[in-house]
Amino acid sequence: MLEAAQQVLAYVEGYEKPDFMEDKRTQQAVVLNLILMGEEATKVLANFSEFADANPGVPWRSMKGMRNRIAHGYYEINMDTVWDTVQQALPTLVVQLQAVTKTNP
Repeated sequence: MLEAAQQVLAYVEGYEKPDFMEDKRTQQAVVLNLILMGEEATKVLANFSEFADANPGVPWRSMKGMRNRIAHGYYEINMDTVWDTVQQALPTLVVQLQAVTKTNP
């Protein structure tokens, strides 16, 4: 999950929103990694609920929800929302996942 989030940030590094909106390849790479993150969050919630509960700062359910919106409406994905998520939520998420990883090797 951490690796996927870091990859997304690397994919859009140096991009402005118009660059992202015109680059279908980067959009697809970002969306794929968001789906992977959501899949992993779903597994954590289903199989390791105590771990998820012990780390409430990580937005497990939001990641799961984003995955569901993307996976069930692929051709209706709002790239504005994807961009906003990547720019606003992912940097914080990376810090949260790094902290969780350090405390739970």
